[in-house]
Amino acid sequence: LIVDFRRAQQPRTYTPLGINGSTVDKVSSFKYLRVHTTENLTWTTHTATLVRKARQRLYHLRQLRKFRVSLRILHSFYSGTVESILTGNISIWFGNSSAQDRKALHRVVH
Repeated sequence: LIVDFRRAQQPRTYTPLGINGSTVDKVSSFKYLRVHTTENLTWTTHTATLVRKARQRLYHLRQLRKFRVSLRILHSFYSGTVESILTGNISIWFGNSSAQDRKALHRVVH
């Protein structure tokens, strides 16, 4: 992943980076400490992953509610599975997320 903050009119070419004689591959995104980072520094990939994981866990919450599990257990399940996913590293990515990403998160929470 190459992040270049210089303003350029034409595309730049970069010399390959090598470590111990091996060339490091250039990727468009990567995951580090459960946060997906892209080369254009948008959080859409990360937000989409969070929404997908949260929806999967909400299915289990709906199943528990269908089985008439107590409200205390439902709240505990939500806090432990869904909320923990959505709030993980939130101080890093939420401030710079797009309105569309925030809307997708809002649909999951509400």
